Amino acid sequence: MDGMSGPHVIRGSVSLPEAELVWRFSRSSGPGGQHVNTTDTAVELRVDLARTEALPEVWKRRALERLAGRLTDGIVTVRASEHRSQWRNRETAAVRLAALLAEATAPPPKPRRPTRIPRGINERRLREKKQRAETKRGRSPRNWD
Repeated sequence: MDGMSGPHVIRGSVSLPEAELVWRFSRSSGPGGQHVNTTDTAVELRVDLARTEALPEVWKRRALERLAGRLTDGIVTVRASEHRSQWRNRETAAVRLAALLAEATAPPPKPRRPTRIPRGINERRLREKKQRAETKRGRSPRNWD
């Protein structure tokens, strides 16, 4: 299994060691004929975020906070069963987990600094509005009395 064993890079130099990953395999639904009834191709990958030593403490707190809805007792689970081979499903699950953790541990975006609309732009908008109103007013007949 080339590329499957060993640490799974999250971001930069931070990676999850294989020892902290828990793999579970089951029979997958979908195409495959009789083969699908005999092989465990569906993959479930679990990581105990609450107890992991691989992530820096700040990242761990961030991930636990952001993934709170997906966690079960501090454990995050990713499933993959699209492919017919267990190996490809393992790769897919590992990539999904790495992407999920990379997004969950990313630093929060900088707060937006509101900008002011320049006075010239606002004046031009009001001037054009007035011109448009004048044009429309000129189209209507004046003898309403």
